[in-house]
Amino acid sequence: MQISFSKLKKYLLDSDIVTEEELKKISEEAKKNNQNVENLLVDQNFITEENLTIIKANIAGIPFVNLEGSKIPLDVLMIVPEHIARMNNTVPYRKNGNELEVAMLNPEDLRAIDFIKKTTEMNVLPRLTTTSSIREALQQYQESLESEFEEILKSDEKGIREISQEHDEEEKDDLEKVAKEAPTIKIVDTLIKHAILQKSSDIHIEPYEKEIIVRYRIDGILHDAMILPINLATGIVARIKILANLKLDEHRLPQDGKFKIETNNYKYSLRISVLPVTYGEKLVMRLLPETERAMDLEEIGLMGDSLKKVRQCLKKTSGMVLVTGPTGSGKTTTLYSLLQILNTPEVNISTIEDPVEYDISRISQTQVNTKVGLTFASGLRSLVRQDPDVIMVGEIRDNETAHLATNAALTGHLVFSTLHTTDASGAVSRMIDMKIEPFLISSTLNIVIGQRLLRKLSDKKEPYFLNEEEVASLKNICDIEKLVSLLKEMKIADKKQTIHDVEFFKPVKTKEFPDGYHGRVGIYEVMLISESIRELIVKKSSSNKIREQAREEGMITMLEDGFIKAAQGITSIEEVLRVTIE
Repeated sequence: MQISFSKLKKYLLDSDIVTEEELKKISEEAKKNNQNVENLLVDQNFITEENLTIIKANIAGIPFVNLEGSKIPLDVLMIVPEHIARMNNTVPYRKNGNELEVAMLNPEDLRAIDFIKKTTEMNVLPRLTTTSSIREALQQYQESLESEFEEILKSDEKGIREISQEHDEEEKDDLEKVAKEAPTIKIVDTLIKHAILQKSSDIHIEPYEKEIIVRYRIDGILHDAMILPINLATGIVARIKILANLKLDEHRLPQDGKFKIETNNYKYSLRISVLPVTYGEKLVMRLLPETERAMDLEEIGLMGDSLKKVRQCLKKTSGMVLVTGPTGSGKTTTLYSLLQILNTPEVNISTIEDPVEYDISRISQTQVNTKVGLTFASGLRSLVRQDPDVIMVGEIRDNETAHLATNAALTGHLVFSTLHTTDASGAVSRMIDMKIEPFLISSTLNIVIGQRLLRKLSDKKEPYFLNEEEVASLKNICDIEKLVSLLKEMKIADKKQTIHDVEFFKPVKTKEFPDGYHGRVGIYEVMLISESIRELIVKKSSSNKIREQAREEGMITMLEDGFIKAAQGITSIEEVLRVTIE
């Protein structure tokens, strides 16, 4: 909700919350860094978010409500569907006759209020609340989902049939029947819906002797989601196999497939992997949101000198850009962000991917299909005949693809791809292992971006300073003086500060975020291929020598980038070390 700055300023000064001089300094800082004055007031501890929201409510003449710690009755909560509540940051919390009180971040959103009035046929009374309050209230929709799952099991207990693990033709028919029965369909739908609401990237369904354990990967970490009776195992597997068009009667070999789900609230593509294990078949489902957009480079975590190098490299019209890291480190997301910058009417961009994770307008995207012989190599061979300016190869997996990509870069195309290496300098050795001549690598490679994903701290975090023991421990894994120098260059630390004076943050566990983290961000090392590095490549120098040269030329390592983000309050030192120390 927008409140005029002059009214807010008067209230803050009259209440002695901030002085005229302090407010002037904050306003200048907000203007300089394109930030919000209200956010800076909260960040710099002049006022809490709740008190600021109460002030805004008083100025606007709208009642304030804080729902933190409150239990909303289920019948009231479900008056407004979850997707409407999330879309509009609006949660119903009290019903009195035909009047419905709703907590909102923007009580002036007349469109949302009118929509709720029409769909509920109730008189809607808007109330202003805080961001943390609305988040906790929205969390109760997920808790109601768990209750919904318990109800499914309870109400359909008699309808759930157990199928023998020893299958023959007759039992194959039984599997088809149980997979299409209402209880099984409800269970699978609920598992997927629950995972999507929690923004999971993967669902693991693991059968054991007496139970099924379901786990969700959220922000890169696996969490136990629920435990189900073992008699549901064959029905769940059969249902998912049917959806993914897999063989129902194949239980000895691994199978891979995919299917899509689409509702009014979301659209996802699911990649399915089935693996025989001791007590049946384990299922892993990768959830890929099809409505995701390509993010800006700043959004994914690139900043400072690393960001400048990447932007500089995108001005070239030929050569190769490689993004390296392990599986699940966000390499494809980075590639999409880079392509989005180049995606203009004058540029023809073609991709070959497995799978196509984001649908981007004006880019020709091809999906690998090994069953019909469409591989990265064969697809790339065809792409170069499509008059492309820019080519993106989802991953260089083999020698043939590596040769084709290098040749494409050599013949005037700008080629983007990924490699599985631990750091940026390792990309050169990996290409040489794929039988690419060093002089060709030297001629075509423009830049290598090494990356990892780490968890971001939630809004609630605890500041602290490093003690002597912690500093001594860190000296074993990084150059503290170089780190402090980087922090000073980026104006995160003052000129006279030492590492002991730099404020870091620890996660604070909350009901909404049990680990104290929410969302992920990338940490990067950007290796620009300079003339001196090209010479080292031609000489077949080791990865360590190439890395040392890149460091001398100013490359910030992933570890250092992580520490910078820790000093900015984006993440914690513990999270940086978890992701980077292997």
